Amino acid sequence: MKYMILTYASQQDYDGMAGKPTGRPVWSAEDFAAMGEFMESFNKDLADSGELVETRGLAAPVLTRRLQLQNGVPVVTDGPYAEAQEVLAGYWIVECESFDRATEIAGRLASCPAPPEVAATAVADVRPLVDSRADLEL
Repeated sequence: MKYMILTYASQQDYDGMAGKPTGRPVWSAEDFAAMGEFMESFNKDLADSGELVETRGLAAPVLTRRLQLQNGVPVVTDGPYAEAQEVLAGYWIVECESFDRATEIAGRLASCPAPPEVAATAVADVRPLVDSRADLEL
């Protein structure tokens, strides 16, 4: 079965990683390097185990566009969005034997180095991927 592991961040988080003042402590070069090393090791372990299907980090929310129908016409709004503080920051698609195993994999992300203020609010979601409309039935 395939599962998607999703992580989230705010524009403020992206700015902090880039060293821009945000009102919270900015990431040091060492913090950023430690996170990068962790992610490379995490991804390599999943690839080596044969469980990694795909992974990507996403660009900052400020580089996002949202399309929404208004009066039957698609309207484009540039990000970030005031109504959403946290947005999708990255994902992994893993193929493993169970939901519990996918959850165990996602749980390893709690060990990712980050400034304490960032680590305290970090979350990850694990969701099964569906192969057909029948999989959507609960």
